[in-house]
Amino acid sequence: MFKKKNFTKPTPIQEHGGYLVKRDDLFTINGVSGGKVRGCWRLAQGADGLITASSRSSPQAVIVARVAQTLGIPARLHMPNGAETPEMVLAKGAKAELIQHKAGYNNVIIARAEADVSGHSKNWKHIPFGMEHRDALKGTALEVKTLLPYVDKIKRIVVPVGSGMSLCGIMQGMKDNNLQHIPIMGISVGASSKKRLLRYAPTFYQAHFDVTIVNAGVDYHTACEDRLGELPLDPIYEAKCVKFLKEGDLFWVVGIRPSVVEDYFKAK
Repeated sequence: MFKKKNFTKPTPIQEHGGYLVKRDDLFTINGVSGGKVRGCWRLAQGADGLITASSRSSPQAVIVARVAQTLGIPARLHMPNGAETPEMVLAKGAKAELIQHKAGYNNVIIARAEADVSGHSKNWKHIPFGMEHRDALKGTALEVKTLLPYVDKIKRIVVPVGSGMSLCGIMQGMKDNNLQHIPIMGISVGASSKKRLLRYAPTFYQAHFDVTIVNAGVDYHTACEDRLGELPLDPIYEAKCVKFLKEGDLFWVVGIRPSVVEDYFKAK
């Protein structure tokens, strides 16, 4: 069992490769790290079991499996058919049950997971795809206060954008801490996040922030190996942002998949 302080202490700002870096990947539970883990932990409280949808290569599967393992409850993970990935191996290692479906579209897999929840007791909880939930968003918003001592040094915030929920949380936190004057560049690594941005941060996104979202220019499933100095980065998300960084940027690291962390320390 983890001590409560592990879930309340803010993650730090560090310098790597000449840039300020928000190390949200240092929020760790049972070997999984990042803001998505914080969101899952918040959503999982009081559950008898967890059910989610995930791609075969997404860290979502491992996050939900490891959080459930920490809480001592079962996890059921819905995903497309296909060859076993490192993330699937890690999820199985955490005793999660993997349910694969022939149709691989996200909306189909999500619908399967939602239907599965209805077949269990009311205390089984659905962990939304991409942690799409306002409570998860709040966890990220609270982390923005760690930027305050560095405001004079930050010319822009750069953040990877997958589902868009981390970006929504950052914007909420910036509003709460009167930091709307700092521009944000979101590096989109997957499908468009516009619908989520308009749903969870409509006023901020449309009117009160200088937000620019650019495409990473690399297919989602293509891994990149860029780092910031010795700091390992998630090859599907953060590593694709490095080429966009400029002097004065703060790079918000959302997380890093456990398979990358394990490979990094093996190499050491």
